[in-house]
Amino acid sequence: MYLLTSLFFTWGFITVINNTLLPHLRSVFELNYTQTTLIESVWFIAYFFASIPSARLIERVGYKKSLVTGLVIMAVGALLMIPAAHLPSYAVTLFALFVIACGITLLQVAANPYVAVVGPASSASARLNLVQAFNSLGTMLAPLFGGYLILGRSNSGTASADQVLTQAERLADARAVELPYLIVAGVLIILAIVIARFPLPEIGASTNREAAKAARKTHSLWKHRNLVFGIPAIFIYLIAEIGVANLFINFVSQPDIGNVNHEKASHYLIILWGGMMVGRFAGSVLMRKFTAESVLAGCSIGAAIVMTIATFSGGSLAMWALISVGLFHSVMFPTIFTLGIKGLGPLTEEGSGLMIMAIAGGALVVVQGMLADHFGLQQSFLLTVACEIYVLFYALWGAKATNAFPEEPAADTK
Repeated sequence: MYLLTSLFFTWGFITVINNTLLPHLRSVFELNYTQTTLIESVWFIAYFFASIPSARLIERVGYKKSLVTGLVIMAVGALLMIPAAHLPSYAVTLFALFVIACGITLLQVAANPYVAVVGPASSASARLNLVQAFNSLGTMLAPLFGGYLILGRSNSGTASADQVLTQAERLADARAVELPYLIVAGVLIILAIVIARFPLPEIGASTNREAAKAARKTHSLWKHRNLVFGIPAIFIYLIAEIGVANLFINFVSQPDIGNVNHEKASHYLIILWGGMMVGRFAGSVLMRKFTAESVLAGCSIGAAIVMTIATFSGGSLAMWALISVGLFHSVMFPTIFTLGIKGLGPLTEEGSGLMIMAIAGGALVVVQGMLADHFGLQQSFLLTVACEIYVLFYALWGAKATNAFPEEPAADTK
């Protein structure tokens, strides 16, 4: 569990570097909001293409080799960011981010169900929220890393909102990402070596390859209501989370909201991700006293309220309302995920692959970018409010498990 926690921290850290990378690339390549969010869409499209192949790979080679493979793929993508910055090339940047996301997809498909199944099913949501809290620790520290090494070392990051950069300044800014991604690649390679040398316990008899083959012949995944409605719940929730995170710096830096430059706005982003970390620790405790569905419902209501305030108010009130949504979003992904794969038994890996594939919903952040271009950045957050309403529906009705397999004994972690 300690080792798996380091993986959750790592991919959270790398994913949220994008939140500081996007406003940087928007300046370097002179992009509008639609083009900027398209970069993140490419990142999440990788989840759609890589999830099912990842599940198949895990069945064939096991969790340990799959985790190592995912880290190596991520390291290759991070190294590709160096020539992308040196050229600079928008296309190569998109490809490099796609490769990194494919590696993270493999880690997600392997690590999330592993944590959920390695202990009692009754505490799966609490356990996954706990390790996801360390994922949020990575997301909280990433803006500090990106703000200092990317935005703090570039002209666009330290310029005022209305300052126009020259072509030479933009070309110089492009190379600011070389050092951060070289550091990331080095850390990933070291972590891959550590995991390759570490003995991981088996996940349990009910989820091995032969059991999965037999179960597919007699049992359909689509008879599980919690999975059928859980897949769109993950998809829709990711639209909300990624939309807020990716447009956060641009939103806070507006003169009528926070009136700060991009580097300073990234410091507020740390608070948003910090709220997610605190919320996941708190959620892990609350779910030992209340049902996961009840906690999820309460958080979805809170998120809808603060996003409505962020949409229709201004100044500090709007800014802090947007920041506070991190606290309510905190438990959503791990809770929806564990509720979605509950009772799948030998079909857990395949169901997990489908749930992780639904992370591709983050690709639809480009829709929010279009709304921001046509109706205004602040008004585009009404899309987020709609997403919270679906999560509430899932918590109240869609998450009820049907046709569940009997619970298997927890895997031996000693």
